[in-house]
Amino acid sequence: MARVYDTIFFGDSLVPAVDAHLSVVSAAVLYGLSVYTVFTLNIAKDGTRLAFRLSDHYKRLVHSAKIIGIDTFSNTWSEERFLQAIKSLVEANAPTENVMVRVTVHVSELIPGTRARGLTSTLSAFVYSSAPVLPPLGARLKTSVWRRIPDYCIPARAKVNGAYINSILAKQDAIDCNYDDCIILDNNGHVCELSAANIFIVRDGNLITPSPDHDILEGITRRTILEIARDLDIPTFERTVDLTELYIADEIFASGTSIGATPVIEVDARPVASGSIGPITLKIRERFQSILLGTSDKYRHLVTII
Repeated sequence: MARVYDTIFFGDSLVPAVDAHLSVVSAAVLYGLSVYTVFTLNIAKDGTRLAFRLSDHYKRLVHSAKIIGIDTFSNTWSEERFLQAIKSLVEANAPTENVMVRVTVHVSELIPGTRARGLTSTLSAFVYSSAPVLPPLGARLKTSVWRRIPDYCIPARAKVNGAYINSILAKQDAIDCNYDDCIILDNNGHVCELSAANIFIVRDGNLITPSPDHDILEGITRRTILEIARDLDIPTFERTVDLTELYIADEIFASGTSIGATPVIEVDARPVASGSIGPITLKIRERFQSILLGTSDKYRHLVTII
């Protein structure tokens, strides 16, 4: 279970968590009309708090809002104002452990009907800690009976709260079948992603991941892993991935803010290679962890001191 810290940024100020409320007749509640992002806040060895790719997370909020038509966020929230809000939130809660920060732009207009433009929006941000959403030593996955919503219905590259019903249906099906998570396919039957994570496979030394035209979230962790792989001289390809490729992959891992790079050890009751973390996955995971903790000078620009 997640533990939410006591102080939340809501609207224009810090408030106790119990006082951060949206109306039950707001568009955010009635229609799920909100967009969000989540980033990690890690504690370095010297006690410094490091936020991962904070500028990119702000941009993702802006892009998600633009795609959906929420036009009152970027007009009022500059990146500098966003950064100051996050700093005040972190300072107020003073976490001493590695935590997550979730920032949401809610359309708080009351009973607006099914529209998005020109409506009041409210920003919220909170700090929380939680157990890993996938087993760190290896996840077991099954192919979902639910398909990913296509871009021409609800675009996956926008992190829209209401769209996550699709992921909930898929993940719950996996849990009901005693798996950790699922593989979601697109409408053409190609591999898309997990319920809330991107997927990578390794075949013959090549790192492969579904390309953005397969209705995936263009994840910030995913982008970082692609950069790491290229720096490690690992041949990398973004392309169509068939389900049966997962059955014969040398390695598989999932990536995301809440899981980093987590190995997959089983898909549809078929073990992945030896059933343990592979060498390429291990290299990438170790490099990624060094970025989060600020121990890599090469990637120091990817973390912001809070």
